[in-house]
Amino acid sequence: MKILGFLVILSIIFVIPVADAQISLGQKAEQKSVEIIINSVGEVHVKHVVYPSNYPKDLELIDGTVSDISVTNEKGKEILFSHNKDSNIVLIQPSDEESIIEYNLQDVLSQKNNWWTWNFVYTEIETISFILPEGVDSLFLNQSPVFLGEKKGIACHFCKIILEYSINEPSNIKQVNWEDNEFLVEIKTFAEIENFDFNQPTKEINFKVNDDNQYVTTIIPLELLWKPYSIFLDEERIMYHEIINNGTHVWLSMKPETSGGISIIGTTVIPEFPIIAPLAVGFLMILVVPLVRKFNLR
Repeated sequence: MKILGFLVILSIIFVIPVADAQISLGQKAEQKSVEIIINSVGEVHVKHVVYPSNYPKDLELIDGTVSDISVTNEKGKEILFSHNKDSNIVLIQPSDEESIIEYNLQDVLSQKNNWWTWNFVYTEIETISFILPEGVDSLFLNQSPVFLGEKKGIACHFCKIILEYSINEPSNIKQVNWEDNEFLVEIKTFAEIENFDFNQPTKEINFKVNDDNQYVTTIIPLELLWKPYSIFLDEERIMYHEIINNGTHVWLSMKPETSGGISIIGTTVIPEFPIIAPLAVGFLMILVVPLVRKFNLR
């Protein structure tokens, strides 16, 4: 009788889809993919795809306030499940098809100074895809810049990140004229920018930032100012991150704690030492060395 009673209870657990049941009898779910979609007002939608299994599966959800959970198979047919709110785990019933678990997340993104921030941790799968809102062309992962360009999002591996992004970050285009050449320097920031200046003899770009704790990303043509760089805030050296996104421009991102004058100093001003020069020297060496050897043999 005890065995029969246990089987009856077990069958009830598996048959009744209790959304908030405090029960977990499954194995750890093996996930195929996780996709996180963020819209322009900071709303988050999550989609997990779990491989088929002959046994009940436990899926750990991403931390946050979870709502509107649905579990379906590949054909859109609903699959029975239960949700343990205390452990934030969904118990999925056996399925010979992939299971798709979708839900909304609240209370994960915060906004300050026009920047959205999410301290994100989820290591149940190797790679997670983030789809960002329209108007985001760059972002920061652990304060390091990532250039998106035409891409819609990023892939994060074993995700433990601080994600920061802004929508339609203002862009200041500054024109630099030197002799017969024209260069465009772009400064992306929500801070107010004043007094932009390019000083060719001292190999530096100068401007004033009128706001505190705002990201400032300066996009410089490599033909104008060559690396390595030093960046100063009112004559005090500050940290920055550097990426070259396309081989022709360098992105220098910083976050000055206070307002003040920014100086970006390079090692070479290209009108003084053209970028083609190293290539030309290398090409000439290829031509000259065989000739030198030829005359030496004589």
